[in-house]
Amino acid sequence: MPDRFAPVRDCFHDLLATGRETGAGLTIWYDGHPVVDLGADSRGAWRPDTLVNVYSVGKPVAALCLLLLVDRGRLDLDDPVATHWPGFRTPATVRQVLSHTAGLPTFPVARPAEAVADWELLCADLAAADPEWEPGSVAGEHAWTYGHLVGELVRRVDGRSVGRFLAEEIADLWRLDLGFGLGAADQRRCADLSYGDPAWPVRMLGEPGSLRARALGNPPGGLDLAVVNSPLWRGAQVPAVNLHATASALARLYAGLAAGGTLDGVRLFSPELVAEATRVQYDGPDLVLDRRACWTLGMQREPDGSWGMGGIGGSSAWADPERGYVFAYATAHLADHDRVDELVEVLHSCL
Repeated sequence: MPDRFAPVRDCFHDLLATGRETGAGLTIWYDGHPVVDLGADSRGAWRPDTLVNVYSVGKPVAALCLLLLVDRGRLDLDDPVATHWPGFRTPATVRQVLSHTAGLPTFPVARPAEAVADWELLCADLAAADPEWEPGSVAGEHAWTYGHLVGELVRRVDGRSVGRFLAEEIADLWRLDLGFGLGAADQRRCADLSYGDPAWPVRMLGEPGSLRARALGNPPGGLDLAVVNSPLWRGAQVPAVNLHATASALARLYAGLAAGGTLDGVRLFSPELVAEATRVQYDGPDLVLDRRACWTLGMQREPDGSWGMGGIGGSSAWADPERGYVFAYATAHLADHDRVDELVEVLHSCL
């Protein structure tokens, strides 16, 4: 690590020493090169290949699978979803699905936690659903449904599941240690998630019956440690919320995007596709997040021009083209994002 970034290392270790963090990986690239690559936990068991469930940090990863098919001319962003998914009732376009404006932020039928393993059931529920709003009129983070909407489009167009497509068309080629639907060997590399505060899951769900609670709470279990640390969850494909990844893999992915779609000499995306994917598609109120949001095709864009995604619980990954860095944080300690804010403040002081 260059001496210049030693304060970031010190901040990371201080978070662990004070108990504000119990297990995480942190990777930073600057000027096209990795400059920070850290991982540790309170038990001394963290390894460079430890995988973490990074929640919504996986949404852009799922989106990139569909965008790669767009880049190859297999479908168009402004195609109606029903063109590729016969029987899909909501009059939304591919672009609206990718930008969280399709009006389907909730699964319409109450299902048990075990339904996360039944891809066809949940996709059929979405295909038959009535939208919560006119598609394109407003946004609401499709907290659980995003991965099934995007992933089923990938399957309908390509024939492969989104997990297999990600592995074969992106992860293998860019050497990314991440995936949806893990096998037994990879499941053994996963860090168990834990709560920073026992009341955290209830706080995250919001008011009972609210759109946020419905978006996050059906199927139940996405914030329940007994579920998310189970083989059922780790082996299922729930692309909106159960990407398992290392911080290093997330940083490599964003480094490739920041370089215009090429990493280590391997071009996956055209610069034009990357520009469109990171361009603002919607800027306004988000009915699920209950705040203003600026959505691109799968990511959020900040006023400083950075783009990426944070996950509930604290994991985050993004690129900041103006400052020239990529940041990825994968945490097993589910709490608020103040740890990331502190690390970024220290990082900015180093630039």
